[in-house]
Amino acid sequence: MSRRPLTYGLPAETGSVLDLASRPGADPSGLDFPDRDFLRLIEGHGLTGSWTWDFARNEQVWSPGLYRLLGFEPGSVRADFGLFLSLVHPEDRPVIETNGVVMREGVFNDHTVRVIRPDGSLRMLANRGTAYFTPDGRPRAVAGVVLDVTDAERMAGLHREEQRRKRALFEQAQTWMHASPYSNSLRIASRELLTLTGLTQQDFHEDWTRILVPEERARTRDHVVARVAAGQPFVVENHLALAGGETGRFRGVFVPVRGADGRIETWASLNSRIDGIRPAPKGAVRQGLEQAVQGAHLRAARGLLDWSMADLAAASGLSLSTIRRLEEGSEGPAARSRHAAIEALRRAGIGFLLVEGDAIAVAKVR
Repeated sequence: MSRRPLTYGLPAETGSVLDLASRPGADPSGLDFPDRDFLRLIEGHGLTGSWTWDFARNEQVWSPGLYRLLGFEPGSVRADFGLFLSLVHPEDRPVIETNGVVMREGVFNDHTVRVIRPDGSLRMLANRGTAYFTPDGRPRAVAGVVLDVTDAERMAGLHREEQRRKRALFEQAQTWMHASPYSNSLRIASRELLTLTGLTQQDFHEDWTRILVPEERARTRDHVVARVAAGQPFVVENHLALAGGETGRFRGVFVPVRGADGRIETWASLNSRIDGIRPAPKGAVRQGLEQAVQGAHLRAARGLLDWSMADLAAASGLSLSTIRRLEEGSEGPAARSRHAAIEALRRAGIGFLLVEGDAIAVAKVR
């Protein structure tokens, strides 16, 4: 660990990092910390804590936030590095320095480890520490900040798993989803499409129709440009010019995804081989398709179920006036109420399907 002054933006409570800086022999560099009231606010959310270890005094101090991160009531146990180590998941302990290494060498590297609390719950904690040294280079103290990154680590893990699932689906069935902005000056191809066609991103940007067999390029260009300009979902079926010199017939469902102000933020697509599986829309594709559902579609869906507006309101948890606004078209396309109403209809067995061209069909699927 480098021998540098403590420069964290999140200090500890009284008796911890702030007090360490005020003790005799502390590094005189300026410490620009927020006040303790602000720290208490941050620690009160259970997301951070701090600690110090003064070797000369053999004194370790944990902030109240760190106690709570580790699953203890503040002050209920004695602050001790050995206690912290005992809570670390056995598989993660080897990456943490021992007591002796910390005290003799002033080494405490940054770690992200799993901690098993006394109640058995598991948290992912990121420990960021630094060391203080005497003028003659001997370790004097270490101090650090601990952040709870459990949710971030879990989301990262889920993202990695989803990416693996998508890769497997593409490799087995040549099916993929993609979302990106689209304009005359900006076109971004998915990695899957580039893999299939052997083109580069620059090739696609210069002339995206190169993904197609030559005889379909002009017709498809005109059709896609017109549909994008209309700002409505559409379906196209084309033969792609594959990297090995072969061709393959693919189906693409393209949908605009709008923000709260109703403007298109991105275009999403669901792509698959015509002779392969047809996956259900998810994520941005599903969001865009639901935004395209109009009042007439909702009325048709209610008719298939023999529901009144009051029935749909009750099933979706929306007010009768909201259902009326949705069916009259006075609610914006990105309104959350639209998704709630559609979800209630789906649970009742209604499907909304984008058929050839840009028409949305309403069907009772079960």
